Amino acid sequence: MLFDQIAYGPIHSRRLGTSLGMEIMPLEHKLCTFNCVYCECGWNEPINHPVLPTREEIKAALETKLRQMVNGTCENGKCLDVITFSGNGEPTLHPDFLGIIEDTCALRDQYCPSAKVSVLSNSTQLGRPDVVQALKLCDNRILKLDAATDTMMRRIDLPLNPNLTVQTLIQWLDQFNGDFTLQTCFLRGEHNGEPIDNTTPAELAAWYNAVGILHPKQIMIYVIDRKTPEKHLSKIPREEMEAIAAPLIAKGYDVIISA
Repeated sequence: MLFDQIAYGPIHSRRLGTSLGMEIMPLEHKLCTFNCVYCECGWNEPINHPVLPTREEIKAALETKLRQMVNGTCENGKCLDVITFSGNGEPTLHPDFLGIIEDTCALRDQYCPSAKVSVLSNSTQLGRPDVVQALKLCDNRILKLDAATDTMMRRIDLPLNPNLTVQTLIQWLDQFNGDFTLQTCFLRGEHNGEPIDNTTPAELAAWYNAVGILHPKQIMIYVIDRKTPEKHLSKIPREEMEAIAAPLIAKGYDVIISA
């Protein structure tokens, strides 16, 4: 499932509401630093010279879409809850990501000031100061941590950097002082004969510990909802997701369950 337009929608997001999607990765294929077993965009493919939309093309596409919405069915743009960067891979890989976010915030303020600017990121580029600066301009930073042990993180996310560790991800996430949404997909299954389960007592204990370190303002936990590239995965039942959330809710965390 790939997005073939720079600005698409608006669509209804089960987690964000009415969302205008922004695709700033290649429109023909996925480009990501992870190769997640559950990714709806499929597996990564070898790319010699990826072609990304330019900053100017992205700005023009967004302005056209916002103008159409404001002048069309939406009264003062109020039908739009959020402008969301996600799509065909990891949006923070774009070399002009900071400028793109600056343009987006300016256009949002001009056409649809009630909308939020959101970025869904896998957290792997948080070692770059320009990416951190860009994310701090956004209203919603939705940052992934699928597991809090190196073994399970690598089995689920299949990072292209084999030296990436959970400790590094936690250190990078901690730059936001809790002002972000922590996003985790819970799942079970296997890949290449290795078991995948981030709901075991040991995995959950490590994940709860990471939450305690980071103190995110919101936690978003969800399950697989679409076709996955790895066929041997199973969806976690709603009641189990509620049980995972319960200790955090009891501590006062804002937890969103999408199951």
